[in-house]
Amino acid sequence: MTPVDKSPIVFVVDDDPAIRAGLDSLLRSVGMRVYTYASGAEFLQHAFEDAPACLILDVRLQGESGLDFQVRLAEMKVSMPIVFVSGHGDIAMSVKAMKAGALDFLVKPFREQDLLDAVTLALQKDSKRRETGKVSAELRARFQTLTAREQEVMSYAVTGLMNKQIASEMGLSEITVKIHRGHAMKKMQARTFADLVKMSEALAGE
Repeated sequence: MTPVDKSPIVFVVDDDPAIRAGLDSLLRSVGMRVYTYASGAEFLQHAFEDAPACLILDVRLQGESGLDFQVRLAEMKVSMPIVFVSGHGDIAMSVKAMKAGALDFLVKPFREQDLLDAVTLALQKDSKRRETGKVSAELRARFQTLTAREQEVMSYAVTGLMNKQIASEMGLSEITVKIHRGHAMKKMQARTFADLVKMSEALAGE
């Protein structure tokens, strides 16, 4: 079986073929995987891979502005850092893009190194987001293996209540609470109680 390539990907959406070719050449010259598209519609036909990615997006596209496409991507839950490029950028436009979550806004002609720096940062950010997402998914999966009682005991325990206090709150014996607490620790794969607290905070912060 051929191994799946999970190296970072840079997507480029620009309706100018010369710009697409130039960005493709630049990014490939530093070893990046690149896919280029003339429109947002073409980009959305791509079968997205499980790999860190970012999008270089032109502000002015035929049929739909890059800013409108940015909003559409957010509505579709397509999540990846966006680096805008534009030959007609202004402060209001860049502020709107950044407020909507863009990582950077470069005005043509821009220095190649500025683009490479922005793309590198974007890929690092997406890689971190994906890793955090995987950890959160694993924690959710573990938490779902707990019984309702174990989840309840865990929720009380991480607030700092002692087993005796939890027993009083839940109308259980202290030994029963201790057993449920131990099961929660084991199922959550928490080596220490401090680990369990951190896991609970991570789940609550999603």
